[in-house]
Amino acid sequence: MSNYVFRMFGSSPMRPLQDHMGKVHLCAAELVNFFEAVIAQDQARITASQQSIVELEHEADKLKKSLRLSLPKGMFLPVSRRDLLDMLTMQDNIANKSKDIAGLMLGRQMELPESIAPLFLTYVKRSVDAIAQADTAINELDELVETGFRGREVKVVEKMIKTLNQIESDTDEIQIQIRSIMFKIEIDLPPIDAMFIYRIIEWVGELADLAQRVGSRLQLMLAK
Repeated sequence: MSNYVFRMFGSSPMRPLQDHMGKVHLCAAELVNFFEAVIAQDQARITASQQSIVELEHEADKLKKSLRLSLPKGMFLPVSRRDLLDMLTMQDNIANKSKDIAGLMLGRQMELPESIAPLFLTYVKRSVDAIAQADTAINELDELVETGFRGREVKVVEKMIKTLNQIESDTDEIQIQIRSIMFKIEIDLPPIDAMFIYRIIEWVGELADLAQRVGSRLQLMLAK
């Protein structure tokens, strides 16, 4: 009955939310290409990749604003308006952070020490894995609405969120390894350079944290 009423009184906001998360995922995934270019010290590729990230973030921002403007204000929503807006904000933070990472790296013409470069690329890829997993989970929202957030579909999404949590834990472990290497070599680096490298390490880790928060918000929706 609730699905019938919802179809009568407004189109589902789930697809725009999913489209936004898909664009956010593309934005963050470009960081892999960006850091490969940084490690290769390919300035032209670094600049092009950073510009791609900026453009994808802008596209995600347009989708965010469009969804906010079109979101029905009535009572006929399958989940609360606040939950949807919170999810949208969390997704948007991922794109913003991706743009910040690339912008800082390019703006300061940063390089990664050779001793951390291979592991750092693994770190970026694993953080992007977390975002990809969050994207996959969000793409199940349509099915969750159709089933009234009950049954087998809930179990499927809960399993996805569990995997997401494990990926985020992996990024924590990799970050510890990178910081351990940095601690040994930081004395040989200009202090300002070391400080900004630590900031980038932190920000890349925040990408996985933000993806986990998207999963946690989805888990709260399942519990309601």
